[in-house]
Parts: sequence; structure tokens; C-alpha cells
Amino acid sequence: MVHFTRHILSNGLRVLIHEDHTTPLVSVNVSYFVGSRDEHPNKTGFAHLFEHLMFSGSQHVEDFDEPLQRAGGENNAYTTNDYTTFYEIIPADNIETALWLESDRMLALNINKKSLDVQRRVVVEEFKETCLNEPYGDSWHHLSELMYEQHPYRWPVIGLEPEHIEKATLTDVQHFYKSWYVPSNAVLSIAGPIKTTDALTLVDKWFGNIPSGKTPERHYTQEPPQRQARHKTVVADVPAAAVYMAFRTPARLEPDFYPLDLISDILAQGHSSRLYRHLLKERRLFSTIDAYVTANIDPGLLVIEGRPADGVSMDDAIAAIWEELDALKAAPIDQRELDKIKHRFESTIVFSEMSAMNKAQNLAFYEMLDRAELMNEEVDTYMKVSADDLHRVANELFIKENSATLIYQPATRQ
Repeated sequence: MVHFTRHILSNGLRVLIHEDHTTPLVSVNVSYFVGSRDEHPNKTGFAHLFEHLMFSGSQHVEDFDEPLQRAGGENNAYTTNDYTTFYEIIPADNIETALWLESDRMLALNINKKSLDVQRRVVVEEFKETCLNEPYGDSWHHLSELMYEQHPYRWPVIGLEPEHIEKATLTDVQHFYKSWYVPSNAVLSIAGPIKTTDALTLVDKWFGNIPSGKTPERHYTQEPPQRQARHKTVVADVPAAAVYMAFRTPARLEPDFYPLDLISDILAQGHSSRLYRHLLKERRLFSTIDAYVTANIDPGLLVIEGRPADGVSMDDAIAAIWEELDALKAAPIDQRELDKIKHRFESTIVFSEMSAMNKAQNLAFYEMLDRAELMNEEVDTYMKVSADDLHRVANELFIKENSATLIYQPATRQ
């Protein structure tokens, strides 16, 4: 159980504070409710670009990292389809440094031609390195295109193509910043050895006078139901053949997400999971295999990815995966297997709540998702999932019409 208090400033900034006096470090987390799904189809990659631009300096801070490092802190950031998070870990006595830095870039990020040119080059180079020059690096481009035709999840977080960032104008970028990086579209969470009253005083000092901005309106095109299986084969410079199988899943807050999430654990969580044990260890059909859910705010994906072992045909490898999925559909799983997965999940949650950084990030995530209290309620929700729930969801999910199969084949070398 993570105890916290919620406060909303007059400018709309939501502030969540968790007192944790077991650590000398405090975590300051600012999450903005903006991700790649909020981009224009012809101007993708902007949310990820801002993950970099936010470190380019602001009105009173020329170098974001230098004062933080002098205060003994460290920081990082990440972008998803749905939101962007920036966080600092710093000695509690120096928390004001982190709050000052975050407030200054929320108030007046220094977006100019020089900073845009520098970060544009960084992002475009990252795109080329991770997507174009890395084996299987463009897999999410293909999977997103296969699984989504209308919704903005049809492009990956890094963007659809590097040209969108290369052609980004200063006006484009400034408009994106003013639209999304405002107090009314953000959550500030603090976890660490600081009294709530002291934290609130400092938060009000540094964030209270920032104009609220206009809360963005979202109008997403919902993805229509998928009616037939989709396939794509890519011949590329990859070291070995690989297969990615994707299935459309419920949104993060839908009731069926919880059995779905446990299904992904049954398939691929640890060496006793079904895909690893049956297809890799026992039958030796794969050299690597994994499964995971994207857990998007809007309906997302369950993805199974693997590389067939030497001498195993792609057809046989795919057929073996379907055998495991059909086994989940055939009959409810044994209660012992379900209990094992639940207990592993519960221990993972307990372990994650030992870190002030994780608690700060989770508080912000659940507040954006719905309300931060959900962070303390979901374990009970998972524990109530039954074998019949898993059986029903598996039968609804694992059908050919709800799937896409992406195959990589190595290019023939001359």
C-alpha cells in the first residue's frame, strides 16, 4: 500500500506526494499527458523529439544537467504512445534544485533554431541507428501498420519516418510545446523523505504561478474491429529469420485487460512459462521467444516474437506457437499454474514499491490513467481473476481474424 496525498494547484497541476523516510533520496517526477498518439500523421515523432528538447535549456537554466549534478542528482526521461515522463533522483535536502529545473522548462523552454537543429540531428541519427541500421529495428513500424489503420498507434513512438523531424519547423515545435507541456496537462509526483507540508510549499513556490494553459482536447479515430488475418514478410539484412505475431487487445482500463496480462505471463514470464519451456527447452524449435502486452491506454497489442532454431522452418515455428495458444483455448488452466503466476505478479509489485523512483512514476501514471488510488487497488483485481476468465479471454483473443504475422527473412548474400 502506497499512501499519498493529492493536491491540485490553481493552474490545474496535479501534485501527488508520498512520504518515504526509509531513504535519503527523493524522486521528483513530472509526467505530461502527451505521447505519439497526439501527433499529426504528417508530423510524427514530435513527442519523442521533446524528450530531447526538454534538456536543451530554459529561460533561467542554460544547461539542465549541470546544476542537477552539482546537487548530487541524476535524471532521465522516456516517451510512450500515451505519455512522456521526466524524473530526477536527488538527495532530499536538494529537492528544490529539481523543482526549480522542472518548473523552468515547464514555464519557458528555450526553443530556438539552434536547439532545434541540434536535437533534430540527434533524433534523426537515433532513428537511423535503431530503426534503419539495427536488425529487426523497424519491426514496430511494420507491426503498427499491420494492426492499425485509423488510430494514431499506427506509427511507433520514434515516428513514422525521419523526414517528419527533418522538416519540423520552429513554429511547428513551439506550437506542440504550448499545446501539451502545460500545468493542466501534467502530473507532478514526489516520493521520498520530505514532509508533505514542506513539499507543497516548495511546489507552490516554483509551479504555482505558471499559467495553466489550455487543457488539450483529444479526438482520436477509434480503430474498427479487425475482420481478417494480416501478414507481411520482410526480406532484410538480419542474422536470422524471425516471427512477430500480434493480437488486438483491450484497453488498459477494460476489465479483460487483467486476465490478458496474466495470459502473457503464463506464455512467457520466466523459464517455467509455456512458450519457453515447451518450444525452446523441450522441443528446441526456437532460439529465443518472448511475449508481452503493450498495455496502452487505448486498445493495444499482445505480441509474441521469436527466432526459429537452425533447421526449423518458419511454417513449423508458427504452427507450434498456435498449438500453445490453442491449448490455452481448449480448457481452463490448472489452478496451481494460475496461483503461481499471481504470486509472482504480486511479488513483482511489492518489490517495485521499494523504490521511491518507481512509486513516484507509478503514482503519476495511474493518475493520468484514471486516478492514483488505482495503484493500490489493482493487485486485488489481479488476484480475483479466475481460470475461467483466462479461458474466455484466450478464446476471444487468439483467433486468426484478430492477428497479424510479421516475418523477417535474411537477404541472400552474394
